[in-house]
Amino acid sequence: MDIVIIFVLCFILLLVSSFKGIFVGYPLFISLILFILLGVKRKFEMKALIKMAYDGGKKSLIILKIFILIGAITASWMAAGTVPAIVYYGMKFLNPHIFVLSAFLISSLVSFLIGTSFGTIGTIGVALMVMARSGNVNAALTAGAVLSGAYFGDRCSPMSSSANLIAHLTDTDIYDNIKNMFKTSIVPFLFACILYLIFSLRYPLSHSGNIINSEIMKVFNVNLITILPAAIILIFSFFKVDVKLLMLISILIACAIAIVLQKVSIVEMTKYLFLGYSMPYENPLKDIIKGGGILSMLKVSIVVFISSGFTGIFEGTGMLDVIETLLRKAKGRYDLFASSILVSIVSAAFGCSQTLAVILTHLLIKKSYEENNIAKESFAVDLENTAIVISPMIPWNIAVLVPLTTLGVNLKAIGFAFYLFLIPIINLIYFRFNRKRASI
Repeated sequence: MDIVIIFVLCFILLLVSSFKGIFVGYPLFISLILFILLGVKRKFEMKALIKMAYDGGKKSLIILKIFILIGAITASWMAAGTVPAIVYYGMKFLNPHIFVLSAFLISSLVSFLIGTSFGTIGTIGVALMVMARSGNVNAALTAGAVLSGAYFGDRCSPMSSSANLIAHLTDTDIYDNIKNMFKTSIVPFLFACILYLIFSLRYPLSHSGNIINSEIMKVFNVNLITILPAAIILIFSFFKVDVKLLMLISILIACAIAIVLQKVSIVEMTKYLFLGYSMPYENPLKDIIKGGGILSMLKVSIVVFISSGFTGIFEGTGMLDVIETLLRKAKGRYDLFASSILVSIVSAAFGCSQTLAVILTHLLIKKSYEENNIAKESFAVDLENTAIVISPMIPWNIAVLVPLTTLGVNLKAIGFAFYLFLIPIINLIYFRFNRKRASI
């Protein structure tokens, strides 16, 4: 009963922080303290509990190195004109007669290239919403399409922090995971395209302005060279080059392009890498082309470290053994995947963040997969198809709260995020009719 009370208190704290815009690290830290105190109540030594939490957090240090690179690469791509070029060419080839479908496809491409849902939302997503509102297209519908596209890359880009986190947790190769993720998303992706095409024909863009593109051309020297940092990631991913090395090379090339082509000074470039890219206050693009930087990943790193601390506490004290025992009754891939969906919903609702949802789901389900002799690569893709895409469907989870706030729309947009709904539903149906199939 005591653990239920603690969970409820933590849930309330996380829920309040989500709606009040308070950094989720604060309620997470308080929640961690509450669980440590619960451990003391259950006769564990305080020193031992703190060590459990630290050891759990320490396991996340490997993935934090990638977070640093992600922060640096985002800023360097903006300074080099890579992100502006992606926005420019995306808008240039956008078909107004199939605007909603185009919004989904362009957002999917951008998110795959830059590997971040929030980055996609804050760049091409904002630009698409400006076009939608000026062209009399349903704002919630457009936001749903953008949200779907943003999490396409967040789920399966080699630069995605969540994809790297799952590869680390499951001890799998990220490129093998991406291959499996593409396999399991083909049908959901096609169905989503059909739905967005139908809505596109019903809600065409009345006119497409070139205001954003003209502003980009005033500030940046946009040409094919500026696409090079993204092209390197895309091309060499197929050769399974180590993702950290690949990102580092892309950062160096982007910095060179920024200095030579965009006339950014070395001092400015260094500042951007650490503090994030920014534009002068008077520039119309200042709220669209901005962000990144190593420090921007500090909060994300803190959330992952504290969340991993929960893992150390739960594993060391066995607080969740009762839940694990119940879940271990699941037999076969269908039952396991159904359990993963259920646990992901609860974890995403409780944790209010995608990171905690992933870590808690992994912790509670992993033994069930091991006992059923399911390959760890299959476990990894099941986590991607549940915890990653379910988090942005929970209204108070920051995985959707931040994007919707950025896009300036209400919760109705979640109902139009078809791709997110279709991935777990279609995969569950697939496993239902292929019960004997044990792996991808």
